[in-house]
Amino acid sequence: MALLAPKRTKYRKQQKGRHIKGKASRGNTVAFGDYGIQALEPVWLTAQQIEAARTVLARATPKGKVWVRVFPDKPYTKKPAESRMGKGKGDVVGWVAVVKPGQILFEFTGVSEEEAKEIHRKVSAKLPIATKLARRIQLGVAA
Repeated sequence: MALLAPKRTKYRKQQKGRHIKGKASRGNTVAFGDYGIQALEPVWLTAQQIEAARTVLARATPKGKVWVRVFPDKPYTKKPAESRMGKGKGDVVGWVAVVKPGQILFEFTGVSEEEAKEIHRKVSAKLPIATKLARRIQLGVAA
């Protein structure tokens, strides 16, 4: 499968932006599945990292369903090795998703709690940041 990337963008290159500050105010609750994998640190997740984690998640949940809640829509550039300073911005070499702490990266359903913990362990090994297993908040359940 091809890596995730936007079909088209208004501009070919973007500036880096501010250092990732603050916590995620959107996309920070489990909305679709029973379990979610939540970021605890800020990071730029590359398309390759997202795809590697998605593959592990899909293989570990054969009967379940998987949702990918992040999309790499920010281009990052790199100048060639041993090139002199100046002469403009480098070429686009890949795409990243800007992730803030608290953001849900993946969601899945159709597994038990023990299986979910094992899946979280396998998926977090593919990600460059600390993550935690988040559960869906049950609304309207009498205690």
